[in-house]
Amino acid sequence: MSDTMSGRPGTAGGAATVPRARTQESVPGGATSLVTEKGTTSIDDGVVAKIAGLAAREVSGVHAMGAGAARAFGSVRGMVGGDPNVSQGVSVEVGERQAAVDLDLVAEYGTAIPELAAAVRKNVIGAVERMCGLEVTEVNIRVDDVHLPDQDRGRDTDRSQDRGSDADQEPRVR
Repeated sequence: MSDTMSGRPGTAGGAATVPRARTQESVPGGATSLVTEKGTTSIDDGVVAKIAGLAAREVSGVHAMGAGAARAFGSVRGMVGGDPNVSQGVSVEVGERQAAVDLDLVAEYGTAIPELAAAVRKNVIGAVERMCGLEVTEVNIRVDDVHLPDQDRGRDTDRSQDRGSDADQEPRVR
């Protein structure tokens, strides 16, 4: 499914001259900024998902996005040189003028989850509404896991032990 926003006239030139989308503007004839007499602009669901994913990752306290299997697949993709999937852990429903966003994320240990959810919700709504001109009706957040500070170090230790250990080898972590 796709959505539309206005192709308001801008001047030719750099990115600084491109106007930002607004949801409350109207044009002659009663049309909103999403649909104009001059035409429509389609915005793919994937575009909205990428914007929402990037906006969520900007918030301090978000360690990763996606449920366990999706994160594992993304980690394997990174190991083989693939580009990171910025829409991992993001699901969107886009209508004609509105969008709903569902996010799966991993919080850093020590982060207040209600405050994290509020900050992520605010950032995602602001980014999608500003960039797409869509009204965001809801942002549902599911915290799947908490990242502990020593988890990454523990994985390194496990990997070194899997390679084979000598009886004389000193442990890396005590």
